[in-house]
Amino acid sequence: MADVQSAELIAKVRTLQVSRRRFMRGVAGAGAAAVCASQWGSAGAQSGTPTGDFDVVYSGEVFDAEGETLRVASWGGFWEETERKFLLDQLEKDFNCKVSYDSSWPWFPKFVAGGVDNPPFDVANWNLPELFKTARADEFFVPVDEVRANVPNSADLWDFAYRNGLGITYLFSQYGYAYRTDTGVPAPTQFTDFWAEHFANKRGTFITSNTLQAVFFMMASAAFGEDEKDIDAGVQAMEDAMPMKISDFTGNMQTLLERGEVEICVQHDGEPYAQMDRGIPVGWMYWTERTPILTQTKTVSMGSNDVQKRLAYAYINRACSPEFQESMAREQYLRPTNVTAELPQNLSDKGIQTGADAMDKLWIPDWNWYLDNEQDIVERVNEIFGQG
Repeated sequence: MADVQSAELIAKVRTLQVSRRRFMRGVAGAGAAAVCASQWGSAGAQSGTPTGDFDVVYSGEVFDAEGETLRVASWGGFWEETERKFLLDQLEKDFNCKVSYDSSWPWFPKFVAGGVDNPPFDVANWNLPELFKTARADEFFVPVDEVRANVPNSADLWDFAYRNGLGITYLFSQYGYAYRTDTGVPAPTQFTDFWAEHFANKRGTFITSNTLQAVFFMMASAAFGEDEKDIDAGVQAMEDAMPMKISDFTGNMQTLLERGEVEICVQHDGEPYAQMDRGIPVGWMYWTERTPILTQTKTVSMGSNDVQKRLAYAYINRACSPEFQESMAREQYLRPTNVTAELPQNLSDKGIQTGADAMDKLWIPDWNWYLDNEQDIVERVNEIFGQG
């Protein structure tokens, strides 16, 4: 009888825990949806300090982690090389720690498989849809206000760095079209020029799991339909653009453009700007009907141990420093979110600006809406891509 009562008690506790988590996800999701339904805006750097009942365990100091391993999830290839060069190698030396780096995206299934109390990573780098999807599944992440309180450099970030409600955005770039300039055909001047006849059979976009394709789909839905939530219009636009080259990531799309296998493609501005500076005959056109951005956003895992969390805060603190962000701007052509960071010449000579005026038109889609409709969109678009 005692065993039965114990089992019933455990079941009730688990039910309460699950109910609380679902409630908290609902509250967080509603708040995030409200944010994403509007433009990000920018009122300058964050003023004041984060509010909340939590302990500040890191204030910017160097400490001895006694060989602890910080598990990092972030992009591979040249991104990892740059992170190690400007941040991670020195972090290991300064804090007497080891960095375990995982670039095998996506992160969502790994978090779900591990659970809140057994996270696969201590700190992760995200694009927003995958982050929203993971946050909807459970309480995996330290609340963003608590992260901010433990990241001193966060005080110098533009206000929109926290507007996603889930993590700290420390770098970003802007969407548009990259195109060849040596083909003799007119350059694109508006979003719908992607469908121009002279680009037939030379168009490029991304697999449906890539954030760039999701944003491109919503942009097409808005351009050819009632708004960005007009799924039928977006599906028809994808069909009308076929055949297209379908890439898995932006680096591969760079290669396709350099080879001339595509003459126009969906991209973010950092990579074609780098190609221009290498003498590749490419041009760039920003989307103006909407001004979406590709963000790099970091989170800290709730279930990591205390030392790993402190290391994660130290890591994000350095990622939010003007020195690191200026290095990434020079190397990766990404824009800093730190107010005090100066744009290097490779960005300023492209006409890019920072400041409140440059931030107030940035747009982020309603990712909660997209995730609610993702299965329908992905199945229909994949069927079209499969026919190409």
